[in-house]
This record gives sequence, structure tokens and C-alpha cells, in this order.
Amino acid sequence: MTATVKNRIGLTVPPSVQHKAGFKTGDVVEFKVSGGVITILPKLPSADDEYTPEQRRSIDAQLDEAEKGPFHGPFNTAGEAIKFLHREIRARKARRKAS
Repeated sequence: MTATVKNRIGLTVPPSVQHKAGFKTGDVVEFKVSGGVITILPKLPSADDEYTPEQRRSIDAQLDEAEKGPFHGPFNTAGEAIKFLHREIRARKARRKAS
């Protein structure tokens, strides 16, 4: 599809192009220009826009708690990780039998 720029005020994206791109009324778009090529992208919300301040505090508190552990690794190879998992399974089975 082609369009003709008719004035210096702006360029209209034809409705059929908007439809093919999936743009809807109210969508926020971002323009990127490089070497004479204009790319129009949907402006995606950031994680901060997705949550209320209370939800964000709760998520951050849970992430802080997760940082405390337990942690295992880092492992240098997949084989090391597999050996660790096998030992962990044996230890858990032994604890379960002892209970």
C-alpha cells in the first residue's frame, strides 16, 4: 500500500494498515527512525505500569525473601547439577523414611 504526503502537518496511516498491524483506538505507539526508514511499534507497558504501588511493594518483598535462599549452585556443568539433584532426592527420601 502507498500513501501520498499531502502537507507538512502529519502523515496518516491508512485504516487498513492500522488493522493489519493490530492497532486499536487508544493504543500508544512509538516511532523509530533509522536511515530514512520509519518503524511504528506498539508502546508496551513497563512492569511498573502493570501493578499498583501496594502490589509492587508486595512483589518486591517476596523477591527480597527469595534472595535469602536456599540457593544451590552455581554449577560448572550440567553433570554437576544432576549429581546434586540425585543427592538431594536421596536425602529427602531418607528424611521421609525417618519421619
